[in-house]
Amino acid sequence: MRKQIQGLSVLLVASVCALTSASYAATTLDDIYQVAEQMNVAAKRSQSKIDALTEETRLLLNEYKTVLKEIEGLRVYNRQLEKQIASQEEEMAQLTTSIDEVTVIERQITPLMIRMIDGVEQFVELDLPFLLKERRARVSRLRDMMDRADVAVSEKFSQVLRAYQIENDYGRTLEAYSDTISIAGVDRKVDVLKVGRISLMYQTGDGEETGRYNPETGSWEEIDDSYQASVRQGIRMARQQATTNLFSIPVTGAEAAR
Repeated sequence: MRKQIQGLSVLLVASVCALTSASYAATTLDDIYQVAEQMNVAAKRSQSKIDALTEETRLLLNEYKTVLKEIEGLRVYNRQLEKQIASQEEEMAQLTTSIDEVTVIERQITPLMIRMIDGVEQFVELDLPFLLKERRARVSRLRDMMDRADVAVSEKFSQVLRAYQIENDYGRTLEAYSDTISIAGVDRKVDVLKVGRISLMYQTGDGEETGRYNPETGSWEEIDDSYQASVRQGIRMARQQATTNLFSIPVTGAEAAR
């Protein structure tokens, strides 16, 4: 009986040990699985972070490459700007030099223009007395223009040259106009005919009196009737009332002109 009890005790102890070992083994596997699961979760999280860092790195790399391209483009643009700035600085230096030269020329040309206007005025007064009001008014306008600050020097010089050109053209033109002249101390309304600077004649409106300007005496004088028809024809030609043709005019001889 005692042996049976001892055998049962041994069996119970063995069973308890077996159950304890099985329980321990089960607990250990569960812990391993749990740890493994935690490791997997941690690994997934790490992989997600790695993927996110990889994507961020890729984006940063692309942005870096884009910035590099922009920097290279800016370098090219800056080099071009440097060339343009250098060219503009050179042009500014040339303009400064030109302005200085223009200032010097302007100081020199103004007295020249004044002398030229004086010359035109003197020439008008010494020339045959045709279109005197018009020519004197032109000289007066030139003098007024010289005092104006709103007129460029180039325009002033152009107008002075224009006056010279007009005076020069008078020597090649045939003109007729109405004017009041003094004949023997009496003012008379007449038609004046200018043939270049060769001859200056007049004829009354009724055609009864014909005369010329005598440069030797500086006065108007009547001439004989032989030039009456010719002067009348010349006046009509100058006014484009008749076709151009030859006509006779009184001319002061070379000996007398001296």
